[in-house]
Amino acid sequence: MPSLVIFDLDGTLADSFPWFCRHVNDAADTFGFRRVENFEALRHADFRQIFRDLQVPNWKLPAIARHMRAVKSRHLDEIALFPGVEPMLRTLSGSGLRLALVSSDSEANARRQLGGLADLFETFDCGASVFGKARKFRRVVRRAELAPCDAISIGDEVRDIEAAREAGLACGAVTWGYAASEVLRAMRPDVLFEGVGDITRIAARTPAPRSRC
Repeated sequence: MPSLVIFDLDGTLADSFPWFCRHVNDAADTFGFRRVENFEALRHADFRQIFRDLQVPNWKLPAIARHMRAVKSRHLDEIALFPGVEPMLRTLSGSGLRLALVSSDSEANARRQLGGLADLFETFDCGASVFGKARKFRRVVRRAELAPCDAISIGDEVRDIEAAREAGLACGAVTWGYAASEVLRAMRPDVLFEGVGDITRIAARTPAPRSRC
């Protein structure tokens, strides 16, 4: 049973995919990569394939990420938390589970989106690079003075599952975010959450990750 639950933000707690669809092509025009024409196809490809298809060079990724964070900070009123997130987080915290948040977004944006719920999180480690979450997972676990097998990461993308496994954490995946549910199922996460409320029922009895600490 985990004692620390590490959440992703966008697509997991916050319904940001519609916002992304509205603004990503402005970034494409600014940074010179291909405009997105089929948004549903994005949900069936991992990030590496998306970047290849859109012809995004790796060296531009940090600048694109900074741009999208800045744009998002001006449009946070367009992004709501998923229904049920507030009672779910309060239930987890009230049951004694420790909460952390690791996100590629900025901490300022994350705290604004969470509002008063931010006080339930003991740690924020934000500004992760596209494939840099594993390092942040390790840092959050060390900061909590826990072993990796005492934590579970919950996210909505293939890269979240890959990062959790690289860091030795159990991995939970949610089906309501960016990646299509069949893509996540193929990755065989330790737990697949079909609804926000499922997290309160399942997280407390999550199996240890396949690579024991």
